[in-house]
Amino acid sequence: MFEQLGDLESRYEELGRRLNDPEIIADQSLWQKTMREHADLTPLVEAYQKYRQALQLEQDSLELLEEESDEELRQIAKDELAQGRAQAAEQERRLKFLLLPKDPNDEKNVFVEIRAGAGGDEAALFASELYRMYSRYAERKGWKSSVVSVNENGLGGFKEIVFSITGQGAYSRLKYESGVHRVQRVPVTESGGRIHTSTVTVAVLPEVEDVEVEIKPGDIRIDVFRSSGNGGQCVNTTDSAVRITHFPTGIVVSCQDEKSQLKNKDKALKVLRSRLYDLELAKQQAAVSANRRSQVGTGDRSEKIRTYNFPQTRITDHRVKLTLYKMENVLDGDLDELIDYITAADQAEKLKENE
Repeated sequence: MFEQLGDLESRYEELGRRLNDPEIIADQSLWQKTMREHADLTPLVEAYQKYRQALQLEQDSLELLEEESDEELRQIAKDELAQGRAQAAEQERRLKFLLLPKDPNDEKNVFVEIRAGAGGDEAALFASELYRMYSRYAERKGWKSSVVSVNENGLGGFKEIVFSITGQGAYSRLKYESGVHRVQRVPVTESGGRIHTSTVTVAVLPEVEDVEVEIKPGDIRIDVFRSSGNGGQCVNTTDSAVRITHFPTGIVVSCQDEKSQLKNKDKALKVLRSRLYDLELAKQQAAVSANRRSQVGTGDRSEKIRTYNFPQTRITDHRVKLTLYKMENVLDGDLDELIDYITAADQAEKLKENE
């Protein structure tokens, strides 16, 4: 079933030798590329080796049962046969998981867009809390985050904030966060103590290269304007902010975080490129979802994915029906338990489809 993995194992061993080659070590770019490929193959090769060992144990036990008449030795062989079969089945499942087609965007950096929905100021306040949650998660992962644009509501909340997260595997970990996040709590402005429900929309877009999305000069208009808000001596006194309008889609992107107009233009173009790429992805996913309705979801922006109930300190992910009573930890960026569970559910569903 996994005969082709023998070639991958040979490649893995070759990469291991190359990592110790002085000529490759001297070329840090090539060494890092080799290291990444070696690391990517490690879980697959290790699972394959364990799978072969389990098959060998199974085969040896069967041979012993055929040849041996001593009951005590036969019992040992039966126990080892059962052990070998269980280990082989476990590693077979793992190999199938590891051989599932990878999302080509998984290793990419991301742009995250958070927008306040229903609920007015309360939704804007929760949008700022979600921004802090993802920023803290990025810190825990050793990733870098940078604000692209922000529209504040005057009470410390965000009507909208767009920011980038740069780090290996950022998209693979954050892609399931796209959708509607619902918060249930008593707003600070509520004098009657009533619980209100507000919503915030999160969109996670993979950062794409110039070659992946072509933007024709005639399809866009670039405007410059004076930045607003806090930004230091230069930001508010020069026309450094940039707004790009894409005529075919009507998408408008603004960036005013940098003091340099050139840097703001570069960031805005990256966001525009990611949004256009995401539009194309959405079309593809819509075609797929006609045949496959994933338990985890298609990343539809209108899909309610999670509820944060403050009175009960409860977080419920509706896609996988997971409930955690760890509100404070999650909002402080401790997202791995949630993300791991959702990722596993998606992988299990894909594996079931491939059977």
